[in-house]
Amino acid sequence: MRVWALIVMLAAGAAQANTATSIRPVPREPIAAAPVSAVPVTPASQLAPGRSLRPVERSGTAPRARGNTFGKQLRQAFQAKPQSKTEKGSKRVAKGLQGSVCGDPLIRGEKISRIPGKLRGCGLDHGVKVTEVSGVTLTQHARVDCNTAKALKSWVEKGVKPAVGKRGGGVKSLKVVAHYNCRTRNNKRGGRISEHGKGRAVDIAAINLNDGSQMTVLKGWRSRKNGPALKQMHKAACGPFGTVLGPNADRYHQDHFHFDTARYRSGPYCR
Repeated sequence: MRVWALIVMLAAGAAQANTATSIRPVPREPIAAAPVSAVPVTPASQLAPGRSLRPVERSGTAPRARGNTFGKQLRQAFQAKPQSKTEKGSKRVAKGLQGSVCGDPLIRGEKISRIPGKLRGCGLDHGVKVTEVSGVTLTQHARVDCNTAKALKSWVEKGVKPAVGKRGGGVKSLKVVAHYNCRTRNNKRGGRISEHGKGRAVDIAAINLNDGSQMTVLKGWRSRKNGPALKQMHKAACGPFGTVLGPNADRYHQDHFHFDTARYRSGPYCR
């Protein structure tokens, strides 16, 4: 009986414990852990002996650059200033002017030192030695000033080349027989100083063509073959030059054209 009474008492106590509120602390919900970067880590068991346990970089990511390459690239971007159209154009012009004179890429030659005059009124300041104009070479260089060099170029472009055309394969060179020379006009004693003595004149005796043929002033001026072209050239020179003399001028110019850049109030003097 005592054993049975003890069992009944224990059962009653358990029932009361189930109905009573527990005084033990209620465990809180587990806090979610922060997401970890999905960097695959090679298990230590798969590593070779002595190999580092650092995480392996993911495929597709660029290797870490050495040094401050970003800063270097940034500095280069600011230093490498793009060239403007004006700067590019000036460089092309400068390149084209190499070997040229008088600021014109189509006038080739070189600058020369001042030539003092042996006679009063002679001399050449700021002269040039021209060897080619508009792709046409001179058989000998011509020492003249820039105004005369530019007039010669204009005559070649507007007079010589159009008159010759495609005959003989085109113009190859000009036969120059006189340029700077300190002397009087027509070498007359006591005469006025020639424009040759001032670097303002050039004499042309013939037009040489690419096939080896020539159009000479002496033989061609009055010929049917070359006469019309030479007369056309003579006329075209009147304007770029202030003085134009040929076989119709006098006995001194039967074998060449005399061109100079002297200016007159009445306009160009052409004979």
